[in-house]
Amino acid sequence: MKEHTEYQIRESIGEAVLKLTDISTVGEVTHAQRAGEPMPSTEKLKLFVDKVRQIIFPGYFGPINFHPTSFHYHMGVLVDEVFHLLSEQLLAGLCFVCDKEFNSDLESRKTEAERCVAEFISTLPELRSVLISDVEAAYLGDPAATSFSEVVFCYPAIRAISSYRIAHALHKFGIPLIPRIISEMAHSETGIDIHPEATIGPFFAIDHGTGIVIGSTTIIGKNVKLYQGVTLGAKSFSLDEAGNPVKGIPRHPIVEDNVVVYSNASILGRITIGHDSVIGGNIWITNDLPPYSRIVQNKAKTAEFIFGGGI
Repeated sequence: MKEHTEYQIRESIGEAVLKLTDISTVGEVTHAQRAGEPMPSTEKLKLFVDKVRQIIFPGYFGPINFHPTSFHYHMGVLVDEVFHLLSEQLLAGLCFVCDKEFNSDLESRKTEAERCVAEFISTLPELRSVLISDVEAAYLGDPAATSFSEVVFCYPAIRAISSYRIAHALHKFGIPLIPRIISEMAHSETGIDIHPEATIGPFFAIDHGTGIVIGSTTIIGKNVKLYQGVTLGAKSFSLDEAGNPVKGIPRHPIVEDNVVVYSNASILGRITIGHDSVIGGNIWITNDLPPYSRIVQNKAKTAEFIFGGGI
């Protein structure tokens, strides 16, 4: 009886294997890797992001102690490591999405990946400048912050924003897949979901941050502050003839300069929030707001303008 039971178990497993290897059952959810092509690696991309953070914020991340006399040497080593890590991962991204019927040359894709990495590295000084402005915005906007060092070390928003700015820089070079992986890694780490295609100006501050969602076509100006639970999302989706959502059209908000959005506010659709506006918590907005608007939730739990017009 025991032998018969073991035979049945093995037979059942064998049948499952046969079904799982039937390629017709997986449809588009499969990837045929060709010889010599690397696969995207979340472990290597995490290492890449960590090393860029070391470059942006010297002395804060990684095992290297910052000292002016050896700064140039250590920076050169970090940049070289970033070049090799990212070159492999960008090649993986290019290979992963390329036409499987097109027999493109692997060497040409390696060259394209290395060119993009060189361009990315050339943007690091500008990236540092913008991220320093984000740290300053977080420090000045939070009475609980005691130093820039505390903001860099402790605030999940800086991790999320730095990952976003790295991913956004890669997206601008037309790199597929890799920017989205980086942004989703930060989403998993911090609970802050910023799509790499979104455009965000300097002095961007996120307070607490958990549950924030910023959609792909969002445009945010400079000196904007968001609190936890804020959604900058789409109100509805245009459908094609087959009833599927049309991709690539602007569908998320434009938030102009010097705007504050308090916790759990939802701003939906391709609308504009005028500069120097303040949006209170738990507000639902689907229409344009003029500059200097002030919206709060009244006792009847409906949106009420204090200044600047109406919705």
